[in-house]
Amino acid sequence: MVLETTEAKERRHRRIRKKVVGTSARPRLSVYRSLNHIYAQIIDDTKRRTIVAASSLDSELKEKKSHKGNINTAKEIGMLLAKRAMENGIKKVVFDRGGYLYHGRVKALADAAREKGLEF
Repeated sequence: MVLETTEAKERRHRRIRKKVVGTSARPRLSVYRSLNHIYAQIIDDTKRRTIVAASSLDSELKEKKSHKGNINTAKEIGMLLAKRAMENGIKKVVFDRGGYLYHGRVKALADAAREKGLEF
């Protein structure tokens, strides 16, 4: 049986979320990507609160006229998210790739966040 792309992504996401849970000590870094934008947030699942968020729609990046759904923007989002996390005292996170393959924009965001000091 051949699965559609969205069905396969949803199955991967459910399988990942069974195992990946963010706590106060190690919150969850969640990634969502659309065709035109990329979003990332750090979530404490025990309190059900978003601690830090960054996206290609943020005012800091919105001024740039380039396409917002590419690898360069994903790197900038990763660095921005890591900077905001460090300001809030978060150093260690659990990475939730959201069912997306660890490749391209998702990998670029994760690598940039690691480069800025977040530990996965």
